Amino acid sequence: MNRFRSNRIKVSLSLLVLLLWLLLPAVADEGMWPYNLVPKDYLAKKYNFKVTDEWLDHLRLASVRFGGASASFVSPDGLVLTNHHVGRGAIQNLSTAERDLIKNGFYARTRDQELKCPGVELWVLEGIEDVTDKVLSAEKPGMSPQEVLAARQKIISDIQKEATEKTGLRCQVVTLYSGGKYNLYKYKTYNDVRLVFAVEEEIAFFGGDPDNFTYPRYDLDISIFRVYENGQPLKTPNYLKWATSPLKEGELVFCSGNPGSTGRLLTYDQLLFLRDVSYPFTIANLKRRQALLHEYANRGPEQERISLNTIFGIENSLKATIGYQSGLLDKELMAKKLAEEQKIRQEIASRPELSKEYGQAWEEIAQAQKEYASFFKEYQFIERGNAFNTVYFNLARALVRMATERDRQNPEMVAARRMFGSTGPIYDDFEIYKLADSLKQLKEELPDLQETKWLLGCKSPEEVAKELVTGTKLKDPEFRKKLMEGGSEAIYQCQDPMIKLALMVEPLARGLRERYEKRVQAVEVKNGTLIAKALFQLKGTSIPPDATGTLRLSFGVVKGYMENGKKIPFETTFAGLYEKAKKHNYQPPYSLPKIWLEKKSALNLNTPLNFVATIDSIGGNSGSPVVNRKGEFVGALFDGNIQSLPTRFVYEEKLSRSVMVDGQALIEALIKIYDAKPLADELLGKK
Repeated sequence: MNRFRSNRIKVSLSLLVLLLWLLLPAVADEGMWPYNLVPKDYLAKKYNFKVTDEWLDHLRLASVRFGGASASFVSPDGLVLTNHHVGRGAIQNLSTAERDLIKNGFYARTRDQELKCPGVELWVLEGIEDVTDKVLSAEKPGMSPQEVLAARQKIISDIQKEATEKTGLRCQVVTLYSGGKYNLYKYKTYNDVRLVFAVEEEIAFFGGDPDNFTYPRYDLDISIFRVYENGQPLKTPNYLKWATSPLKEGELVFCSGNPGSTGRLLTYDQLLFLRDVSYPFTIANLKRRQALLHEYANRGPEQERISLNTIFGIENSLKATIGYQSGLLDKELMAKKLAEEQKIRQEIASRPELSKEYGQAWEEIAQAQKEYASFFKEYQFIERGNAFNTVYFNLARALVRMATERDRQNPEMVAARRMFGSTGPIYDDFEIYKLADSLKQLKEELPDLQETKWLLGCKSPEEVAKELVTGTKLKDPEFRKKLMEGGSEAIYQCQDPMIKLALMVEPLARGLRERYEKRVQAVEVKNGTLIAKALFQLKGTSIPPDATGTLRLSFGVVKGYMENGKKIPFETTFAGLYEKAKKHNYQPPYSLPKIWLEKKSALNLNTPLNFVATIDSIGGNSGSPVVNRKGEFVGALFDGNIQSLPTRFVYEEKLSRSVMVDGQALIEALIKIYDAKPLADELLGKK
């Protein structure tokens, strides 16, 4: 107990035992681990696998952040493999009505045929540095929550700026354990990314939305790109070699990717806010947009092509959010979360020395949730931009904010700079259609807001949307560049209607953001750190932090499961793909590309297509490489089953599974279906 006494914390033996029990993962393999916190001792003890620093470094440097998802280097010449649905935005931007790469797929038979993807930037994590002491040193005794937040934000910005200038890398401070720990992540970025191979959507997303988040699955959800540097394919010593041995049930596998966010360390009241306020709003909004976009797609083939990618994203988000909400609507899950929290709070309340320091943390967070609920709708429509559903407004707002936040090294500004240079197509008819409905929704939901009256006046949402979209020049990258370089003077004098709109709503948006930061975020940061301290000093980093959209390592075993008394196998095959297509009479979404029907006889139908494992994953892990003990590529994660969605809050492995494309399936398809043996040979290291 001397270790805790030195930190001025006295913990009873009963509290220690209680907390140690509470902090143990729900199952042993739970966790999306930062690379500097991987539980090496546990892996050695349970799996007799010694994780070396060299093994971790190689996998980390072979892992790639692709937008908000994941990918990996799979050849020494810069090949990057990810999911089709991760790369589909880039693929869509390269498509036209005459050349629909989403529908028909693509293969560059020579390197000069590889297609440059405008606006795509890939990140590789070069290093991690613990900066916890630096960040927490900004907090002084007696500071209010707002002062704590401001002090931390200031020093984080300084750390990022200094590190970026010193290293030339993209540097980002990552918050872990609710502010109990801070790491500086240093990224090498690549902007010359070219499309090499993409399958047809019918095979990438076989089963469509009905089969999304289900298993068994039969998807070849794969796309392949190549990174170039100085006009030449990137030489990448850290790439994943291809496994040639088939997977066996019970085999240990690892997943390296960028899981978006989990809520396993949230308080009970934060979960209630998600259940009762945030998720209902999100689900209703996504359903509205889903119906709207299907109506647009039904107007004709070109409208269907234009909207297909957006529809995919919305339906994926909708199904995921409904799944997350199902966990919070589960009385047993919520009762478990409440009981765990109450035990901790009761024990702390019984100890005056602990109660004084930590006792109010949960209640203050609870009050912050009530405050947030009081302006949540306005925050979503105005600050989060739900009222202005068009890429043009996103560009305009980013330009306006960059003019006043030019030197801030935050992710929002970094993303904005990338967005300005994009030359991807923008379809004005589609933008008018989306914007008109979101303005209509603003009028329905916030009719008394002065900004609503100013914007719409006596005009219809459709009229206003058309005027804004047809009047803006933001489609032109050169125009955007001039505004960005011109700073605040150019922005404030600009007569572009979309810039004017962004300027008009910015005071209200900024006020809402400041209200959120001061009354919600600041309270959560300060008190979340207190709660973390109450637990963190006892177990330290032996519990995994929540996901943050940054690189993590997960592990588990290849394993089927029992559902409703039926054994669900750990893998599916090409034979099962054709059987399911036939069962549904080859009708969408169970249709197959023509070439897959013509070349069926060439395939080894027993080739594994998809497999499942107990790997802990969440949205953002899509495209993550999955490797065996040797660090060899065995597959790419592309989904989870429906039972995995509530694990956003409480993990379990009885039914929850991550779903992967088997690497063997890709090689078989490249050679037998696509006549792409040179690409297969490059993946297999035969080139």
